Amino acid sequence: MTALEDLRRLRRVRDRMDREYAEALDMTALARDALMSPGHFQRSFRKAFGETPYSYLMTRRIERAKALLRRGDLTVTEVCLAVGCTSLGSFSSRFTELVGETPSAYRARDHEESAVIPSCVARRLTRPRRRLY
Repeated sequence: MTALEDLRRLRRVRDRMDREYAEALDMTALARDALMSPGHFQRSFRKAFGETPYSYLMTRRIERAKALLRRGDLTVTEVCLAVGCTSLGSFSSRFTELVGETPSAYRARDHEESAVIPSCVARRLTRPRRRLY
């Protein structure tokens, strides 16, 4: 296998994670899809994309959660479950880590000014980033 073939498989798996973020995705099954052992998959994914597969998946989930919370018609618990998280505590901790405020505080904040920004730009500007302390 060449590095280019590995990268193609990793991109396919990443695309699957983007599409199926709300599903219960098993990292071992994703590694199998990439034709790699779980350890090699973790290392290769991190090298290619700058974060572990789990971290990437959680970032996608939090990104979607932010959009749902901005709408304001769902509770934090409903949003947690809608994006594929099963633990409200873990969801809230990760959300706070990446966004810098709790999901409840984010939901309660006025998002009117960001409503005029095109969604493709808003997605890039509001994408959760890991905070380094």
